Amino acid sequence: MAALAGRGIQIPVYDRNSVTIGIVHFGPGAFHRVHQAYYVDEVLNSDSRWGICEVSLHSKGVRDALEPQDGLYTIAILDAQASFRVIGAVKEVLVAPESPGAVIERLVNPATRIVSATITEKGYCLSKEGGLDFSHPEIAHDLANPTAPRTFVGFLARALRMRRDLGHEPFNVISCDNLADNGHRLRRAVLDFVRTVDPSLVAWVEAEVPFPCTMVDSITPATDDALRARVEEALGVEDKWPVQRELFCQWVIENNLRGTVPDWAAVGVTVTDDVAGFERAKLRLLNGAHSTLAYAGNLAGFETVADAMNDTALAGFVRRMMVEEVRPGLTAPAGLDLDQYIDAVLRRFRNPAIRHPLSQIEWDGSQKLPFRFLATVIENLAAGRSIERLCVPVAAWFHFIRRQVEQQRQIVDPLAEELAGLANKCNGDPAHDVATFLSLEKVFSAELAGNASFRAPLESAYARLSQVNDAGSLAGALS
Repeated sequence: MAALAGRGIQIPVYDRNSVTIGIVHFGPGAFHRVHQAYYVDEVLNSDSRWGICEVSLHSKGVRDALEPQDGLYTIAILDAQASFRVIGAVKEVLVAPESPGAVIERLVNPATRIVSATITEKGYCLSKEGGLDFSHPEIAHDLANPTAPRTFVGFLARALRMRRDLGHEPFNVISCDNLADNGHRLRRAVLDFVRTVDPSLVAWVEAEVPFPCTMVDSITPATDDALRARVEEALGVEDKWPVQRELFCQWVIENNLRGTVPDWAAVGVTVTDDVAGFERAKLRLLNGAHSTLAYAGNLAGFETVADAMNDTALAGFVRRMMVEEVRPGLTAPAGLDLDQYIDAVLRRFRNPAIRHPLSQIEWDGSQKLPFRFLATVIENLAAGRSIERLCVPVAAWFHFIRRQVEQQRQIVDPLAEELAGLANKCNGDPAHDVATFLSLEKVFSAELAGNASFRAPLESAYARLSQVNDAGSLAGALS
């Protein structure tokens, strides 16, 4: 480790031998290891009780990579000048199908005060209505075999039952997935489960177990061979599974944690009573700007976010949309300066070290538009504020779908079949085409679709974008 420090690599300065496990985390993927584990590594500089036991519900890849490295791995922080940091927070990696008993034992251990997760939305096994999906085969297994769980929800239910019976305090359950109201949704799923298998546990979980909502943010490109080679050159030794992220990193946690927990605020985590306020700002400003760059940038032939931001006309349009049409409808929670946040978002998008393909942002537009744009459109219409610029990304999405069908390219969207059917009905007339897309009630409410104050600027934007095929024509359409 001393040799790494001599190379300018940041290494743990705390005594790893004195670190004990206080956190069990499900889903040791790249985002967790560049995000939550990074914050824990900071905490360990002053409090050695918060080492992490990683639990993989399926794959053994992370365990096989990190175990020979004593849990150590590298974060490459991509900015104008890259930097490298070795993380020492991971003390143990378990693969649940191989060692379910060891996972339960770690969860029940009184020293475990936090159980967290980054398992994607699918890992919560939720129904379309938002509760637990009782038809999910893995949930069905866990309901029939509650002492031998396979799912995150099943493991939580089993461990909480055992902790209650042993007289241990409950742990805090922290979802770190990019899912709105993640804590509330996880709590509902766990309560649905325990009502079925152990009704006597329901009141205790409701009264004693915190499920804080969170918001997480940091762009995390996938690990590839180029990163491995870059890290090996920087460190002088091979790292089997390094990870990478941008410099910006944000974690917001609801202020309802109980008992002994890390001093998150001391290491830059925002602890707040208004996670929803931070989520709303991220959805409408950051995610909305991302989708605008994706759909408008696609029409002009740009490939990445940085490419799109290098276009003066598009970057300027996005900034004006954020400042003039999105920001006025937001109430900033304590600790968030919206003007500074807008500047930070646009700065992040320009980062040349991050290659973020627009194609990834284009996916699942039918699920994203209602939250990123349409909610703001509805509020602005009610308040008499402008929606002229907000209509541009919506119209650009219409053109994106239409061009995907014309060019026989795949539409990656849960409503792909319905969208393709609508695109096939388009004839190029703005009023006709806009009306065709607005008939999709799963995205557009009848009230919004029938609002002339929405349709008129949307038709205008659609018409202006209809001939865009390069940067010059896009600049003309946005002017």
